[in-house]
Amino acid sequence: MSRIGKSPVRIPADVTVTVADGIITVKGKKGQLTQTFSDVDVKVEGDQVLVERSSDYKDQRAKHGLYRALISNMVVGVTEGFTKELELVGVGYRASNQGQKLDLALGFSHNIILEVAPEVTLETISEKGKNPIVKLTSHDKQLLGQVAAKIRGFRRPEPYKGKGVKFVGEVLRRKAGKSA
Repeated sequence: MSRIGKSPVRIPADVTVTVADGIITVKGKKGQLTQTFSDVDVKVEGDQVLVERSSDYKDQRAKHGLYRALISNMVVGVTEGFTKELELVGVGYRASNQGQKLDLALGFSHNIILEVAPEVTLETISEKGKNPIVKLTSHDKQLLGQVAAKIRGFRRPEPYKGKGVKFVGEVLRRKAGKSA
């Protein structure tokens, strides 16, 4: 049995969870999230959500822990939310935002302007002598990860000098340059 799948998800007092027709809905103070599910049974008992499977088929075993983790992320998202920070490492790399529009100067001949989804809160931090930081906050972990990966994909960190867009705290594998 899946170790992750068999542990129940605790529901805080200010969160409501409803299950109907293969769709689970989680409502909290930060927002509302929905997720479809199949091949497993989801039950709400008291202040816990239980994910069970009816057989040991391979696809059911694979989805057992997956749906439990997704439901747990939904509960954490509507109560606390998630945050990702990206750091722009490089000379002349800048970031600014106006509302939900992110303007990035990443060494190309033009600036990159990205319209960020309304569920994601965008903030740019630029301090003198430090690398610019783009801070993303949302209650939806999947959407937050997608937006962060899209921003990082504009200029991935290169292995020689480490220039590019990287997550704060990310450890890059560095290579030695050519030896003379």
